[in-house]
Amino acid sequence: MKRHGKNKRVMGIDPGSIFCGYGIIERSGKDGTEYIVSGRIALNRGDPLNKRLAELFTNLSEIIIEYQPEEAAIEKIFFAKGIKAALNLGHARGIALVAATIENLAVFEYSALEVKKSVVGYGRADKRQVMEMVSGILDIRQILSEDSADALALALCHLNTLDLATLARKA
Repeated sequence: MKRHGKNKRVMGIDPGSIFCGYGIIERSGKDGTEYIVSGRIALNRGDPLNKRLAELFTNLSEIIIEYQPEEAAIEKIFFAKGIKAALNLGHARGIALVAATIENLAVFEYSALEVKKSVVGYGRADKRQVMEMVSGILDIRQILSEDSADALALALCHLNTLDLATLARKA
């Protein structure tokens, strides 16, 4: 039921077992890139992990069904504060991967370094720089949470990567 014509709608997902950012943008040939929606799924820290993961799956699935993206860009794990945090983040990533796959989205993964370099131009950019660039590129007037800004940055990185691949094929 994807209905975007020649447009490409992409969902970025910044996974987390407490907070999960999401953002959806759409690229059209003539109008550039349009902001569709973004937000932060907040899970109850006091709930057991299995309950939080089930809620995360349900929320992501509902967002995908409502906004009908065709592709998903999900952040790769690059470090965590400790082993438990790394495992929990890995579980949340798995849920994001499964939710996107069950809803028939093509899934792409990018490191934080790739995302920052693509969106800000500098792989060691801080959160504030990412938020400012995302807001500027997408002409977003409201204040974004760090999680939703990161998710939108993932979606932008994916579209930029596709643009480079297209240019390379034409060369």
